[in-house]
Order: sequence, then structure tokens, then C-alpha cells
Amino acid sequence: MTKGFLLLLTSGVHQNSAFKSGEPSSWDGQRVPDDFHVLFFHSEKAESAETLGPREGWQVYSSAQDADGRCICTVVAPEQSLCSRDAKSKQLRHLLEKVQNMSQSIEVLNLRTQRDLQYVMKMENQMKGLRTKFRQIEDDRKSVMARNFQELKDKMEQLKPLIPVLEQYKMDAALVSHFKEEIRNLSSVLTSIQEEMGAYDYDKLYQRVLRLDNRLRSCMGKLTCGKLMKISGPVTIKISGTRFGAWMTDSLASTRHNRVWYMDGYTNSKIVREFKTMEDFTAGVVARTYSLPFKWEGTNHVVYNGSLYYNKYQSNIIVKYSFETGTVLAQRALEFAGFHNMYPYTWGGYSDIDVMADELGLWVAYATNQNAGNVVISQIDPNNLQVLKTWNTEYSKRNAGESFMICGTLYITNSHLSGAKVYYAYSTKTSTYEYIDIPFLNQYFHISMLDYNARERALYAWNNGHQVVFNVTLFHVIETDDGS
Repeated sequence: MTKGFLLLLTSGVHQNSAFKSGEPSSWDGQRVPDDFHVLFFHSEKAESAETLGPREGWQVYSSAQDADGRCICTVVAPEQSLCSRDAKSKQLRHLLEKVQNMSQSIEVLNLRTQRDLQYVMKMENQMKGLRTKFRQIEDDRKSVMARNFQELKDKMEQLKPLIPVLEQYKMDAALVSHFKEEIRNLSSVLTSIQEEMGAYDYDKLYQRVLRLDNRLRSCMGKLTCGKLMKISGPVTIKISGTRFGAWMTDSLASTRHNRVWYMDGYTNSKIVREFKTMEDFTAGVVARTYSLPFKWEGTNHVVYNGSLYYNKYQSNIIVKYSFETGTVLAQRALEFAGFHNMYPYTWGGYSDIDVMADELGLWVAYATNQNAGNVVISQIDPNNLQVLKTWNTEYSKRNAGESFMICGTLYITNSHLSGAKVYYAYSTKTSTYEYIDIPFLNQYFHISMLDYNARERALYAWNNGHQVVFNVTLFHVIETDDGS
């Protein structure tokens, strides 16, 4: 076997040989002849190992790459005794230079490769960015198309209702044509009527109209005061205040003046708020505030012809207070009338004395010990509060709900119940009573004030902090000339 050297060329730090004495000769997995020298070339230095005795010339045995990516060449060289300044030595140096040049070329190639790799990686990132942008553009295009499609769809939905309109237009065109024909016919008829009217005296026609108007007015004057037939509603006007209170308008005021007065609570208060209109009341726009000289008791007050009539606190005295002058015009005690929860309505609240008004004037409902706690009705003079006439009923005041007067008849309710109704009526005209059954809706379950307004033909109610209005239906009888 030919002897020689094993030349290892490295471009980095010197590496120790894997050869060991007495072991099979190998390096990096390559089998090496037993009689070879191993030379390690690092930069320009070389170390020799034991002589294996090669006699042949230099040969590149193998090349490899270490763990750090550096290039290593294995070279077979002649035996050591030949390493002198002869042709073999020159050949060795020449070969070494080639190896070094090759190492440098590989190093340059490695640098270029690293630079190209960085460039490729940069290009790859740019390609990824472009791919993302293309994908985003594609998604945006789909979104725009979807939006445009939805807009077109919405427009079509808006246009759909026009189809029956167009169809109706076709029908309307025919109808208009028919109307034109009717107008032409009517014009001909009116022309003929006008020609006939020319034969009549205008003054005579006017006199006939006046006589007809007088007959109608006379007929209206013969209408008797109405009898309650039905209660409809309620209509909720506002939600305000406590559970108990009163609100009202003046039934004798002109239709141009519709002021609203508001009194919250049933005791220990003197403040009355005034609103110019019902619209201001619902909006909470107070026009004026009055402080009464005396506190009120209960919730059954009434405004009549510009004055407030109410029950003075802890007494059976009726007070007349003028809103115009801000003074008390009159006050008078109701003889024997119970007060301060002696004979209240079923819900309590010091509702012993109920002041009310109707088409016939001013009234008071209350109870006395002399009438065994039953309801007493008195008509009073609005000017001086003097009692004009009194009627004693046999209905217990404590068993009555709220009550009101219409055309001289007292109507008593069980308004404290959810299934409310008017069930008792006492006529002051005939001094008789009857049991009736007129239901109405107690929507908010607690009515603490219920008064009739003759001008508006309506019931005002305070229902558990709700200000509501009930409309009423009255039955009228026409009196004949003989009084029947």
C-alpha cells in the first residue's frame, strides 16, 4: 500500500485529530490508510503527526464541513523525507496556494450566499406583504360588491311599493276620466237648477232660512238636563304628584280661557299651581302659584266662576278664594257636617265634605249625625255660601266611593275598587233615588278625586298619581209645548 500524509486544511481555530494510537485510522467517517502522515494546516502553519511513509505525490483525499459551516479539505501528501525544497516541495506549496485560494473563494461565495439569502428573505417578506394586500384588495372588492348589491336590493325593496301605486294609477286614470264625465253632467244639472232658481225671490228664501234657524234654537232650548248613560275612557293627561290630589278647570270660563289648577295632597298644604292651558299643564309650565290663607282638607275642591271653593283644614267651613284678587271672598260653616275623617269616603283622606258644580250651580255632599251618617246634599249660593236647600239621603257616606253631580243628580261610585262603577243616583228634582249600573275603568286602582265639568261634559279624576279624564254620555229629553 502506498504511504503518504493526510493533510487537513482549516480556515479557523486548530482542531485536534481524531486519530489515536492503536485504533483504526479514520477521520470524520473517512477511512485513511494505515501508513499515512496526517498534517493539519491552519492558516500558514502545519503540524506533522507520526510518519506513515507515503511515496506518492500529493492528492486531495476528501473535503468536508465542520459544525460551524467552515470548509475542511483532506490532502494525501508524500512521505516526510521528501518535504524539501525540490519539485515536490514546490508542488506542495503550489497545491497549498490553490487550496488557500479555493478556501478564500469558498469564503467569498459564502458571503455572497449569505447576502443573496438575506435579499431572498427580504423579497419573501415583500411577497408575503403583497400577497396580504392582494388578499385584502380581494376581500374589499367582495365587500364593496356585497354593499353595492345590498344597496341595489334596498332600492328594489323601496320601489316594490310603487308597483301597486302604478297599478292604482291606471285605475285612477280611468276614475279621473269618469269623474270628468260626472262633472260635465253635474255642470249641466247645476246650470238648469240655476235657471230655475232665477224664478225664486232671494229675500223669500232668506226668510225661510231664518225661520228654520229659530225653530232649531227653540228645539235646543227645550232639551232637559241630561241623565248619565255611559262613562268612557280614561284618557291619561299627566303623571305627577302623590297618590292623592285634585286638578280642575273652570266650567263657567269661556272656551278661550282653559286654565288648569293643581292641588297636590289631601292635607297640610296651601299651595295651588295655575297653568294657562292644558298643553302647559302636560308640559309642566306653571303660570302662577297661589298660597292660600288656610290649609285645605280632603281632595274635593272645585273652581267655579274664577274662585276656588274648598274645605278649610280641621273644620266644616267652606272657603271661597278669588284667584283674581288673591283674597278670601267668603267662608261659612256647614251646620252639623262631619269633618276630619268623621264621615269620609271609603278611601279616607279627610274626604268628609265634597264641593262640586254642575249645570244648575254649586253643591256640597257631606254627612251629619242627625242623618245617621248618611249622605246629605245641599245646594249653596256661590256668592255668600249660604245653603239654599238640603236633601237627606239614606245612603251611608262611609260606604260611598267618590261622587259627583250632573244636572242636579248625585251619582255615587265604588271608585275605590278595580271593577269600578256608578251604582246609586239621587235626583234632587224628584227627591228620589235609584240603583244603576254604569261601569268605568279604574285603571290605576285608587281614585281619590272625581268631579264633573259641565262645559266639557267630562269627569276629572286623580287616580293614584295620574291625572285622567273620563268622557260621559248623557240622555236628553225634549220637552213639549204643554210641559210634558
